[in-house]
Amino acid sequence: MQPSKFKMNGAESLIQGAVGLGLDHCFANPGTTEVPLVRALDTVPGIKPVLCLFEGVCTGAADGFGRMAGRPALTLLHLGPGLSNGLACLHDARRARSPVVNLVGDHATWHQAADAPLQSDIESLARPVSAWIRRAQVSTGLATDLLEAVEVASRRPGRIATLVIPHDLQLEEGVEVGRPLEIQPPVSVAPSRVESAGEALRMGRPLAIILGSHALRARGLRAVARIGLHSTARFFAEAFPARWERGQGTPPVQRLPYFPEQAVPLISSFETIILAGAPTPVSFFGYPGTPSRYISPSQRTINLAGPEEDVEGALEMLADSITSAGRGEETFNYPVPHLPDGSPNGKKLTGATMTAAVAALLPPNAIVMDEGHTSTAPSTEFFQAAAPHSYLTQPGGAIGLGLPCAVGAAIACPDRPVITLQADGSAMYNIQALWTMAREGLNIKTIICNNSGYRIVDLEMARAGASNLGERARSLVDINSPPVDWVGLSRGLGVPAARVTTVDQLVQLLSREMSQPGPFLVDAVLEL
Repeated sequence: MQPSKFKMNGAESLIQGAVGLGLDHCFANPGTTEVPLVRALDTVPGIKPVLCLFEGVCTGAADGFGRMAGRPALTLLHLGPGLSNGLACLHDARRARSPVVNLVGDHATWHQAADAPLQSDIESLARPVSAWIRRAQVSTGLATDLLEAVEVASRRPGRIATLVIPHDLQLEEGVEVGRPLEIQPPVSVAPSRVESAGEALRMGRPLAIILGSHALRARGLRAVARIGLHSTARFFAEAFPARWERGQGTPPVQRLPYFPEQAVPLISSFETIILAGAPTPVSFFGYPGTPSRYISPSQRTINLAGPEEDVEGALEMLADSITSAGRGEETFNYPVPHLPDGSPNGKKLTGATMTAAVAALLPPNAIVMDEGHTSTAPSTEFFQAAAPHSYLTQPGGAIGLGLPCAVGAAIACPDRPVITLQADGSAMYNIQALWTMAREGLNIKTIICNNSGYRIVDLEMARAGASNLGERARSLVDINSPPVDWVGLSRGLGVPAARVTTVDQLVQLLSREMSQPGPFLVDAVLEL
């Protein structure tokens, strides 16, 4: 194809522009209004389309891809209803600050006044999750529209940009993009904030540093290690980090608890709290008699760097400001996690023994996507001593992210194994992701944390004083009537699977499957 404005339609100019901007994957569930864009993926080589059977898989996969690749993936969605199907995972992506560019097809401009059945206000649907929204106006501007979307999405740590493209503009004349990509770097923090944090550290009083965003990546953690070596500070990760480099060799960082009755007493023991890439920690829900914000007004809070500022540079400056001569760097080695013991209790398959087994068997350089909720959250400390890995969670709380996020992470990092710890209730929200794992041959091992219910809702009800539920209320948290056939469901979507009920069975199965390529699902039936 000649890059001539007379031989290129709008869809082709957009896809050609995407290739030139380094975008190489498109997670798609297209329809009639996106047919020109689908054809352009054939005529303009360079982008691999990945078919997802539900739009939540598209948007969740783009989130996982963006977190691990550090650059945007495209989604291709069908009008307002298609975008709506993907909004829950886009909510998670916005909270994770992931770079995502949504391409949303719309009716031809001349057809919109007819109010056809699929007509909707796409911009209003996109607004809550998008940092940038544009409805394309002319076909010759599509490539430039995309360029601006990519610039917004790529600004670290990441944003969501949504471009709405009427069908007729995809077919009309297109032109190449006219200028290079310009990505603004993160804003540097004021030296006065570093000085305030340094003074607080040198005082030696009880002090905690809460880490988020890029503070939990490799560069940020190197600075954290230096700060820990030269101070008495305690380090915490925000409760639901987007990406956290963990395992042997990384400095000790404790994850903030989910429940406020655990988090508030923990934080209250410190006189000063330094926020480094993390917002002020708050309770997930409002509970009577419990504060929304975990840090009390009586404590001193120092905002070293916000999530969208240069937190790595700020941590490095802070480390430089407190470094004393004569002390070298510390090597962080932890006792290798043991497989659960052979005692009767050790053989029970619980959330704790399951998590311990996964941590002990984790291959080096793996990616762990943890949406295990109540099954895994109390035991995430096991991963501190596991082999080095990237640890992903769900910052937005919209359940169902685990499986599609793993898809995107595996496509972004094809040489790295992915292990998904997946709550059973949440798995059903985007179960179609298994089909994409099978189709793409992705090296993802999914462990279903099977407790046969929405255990988190059960716990929340008990904490609210509603522990003795009646039959009708109980029916809303029980997913065991009828029980989900996870092995049959997985095999039906193309992913081999097996069921385990003991720790020994889990260890034996994972020991074999971790070394095998391709997807596999384990139905881990947990004792409560």
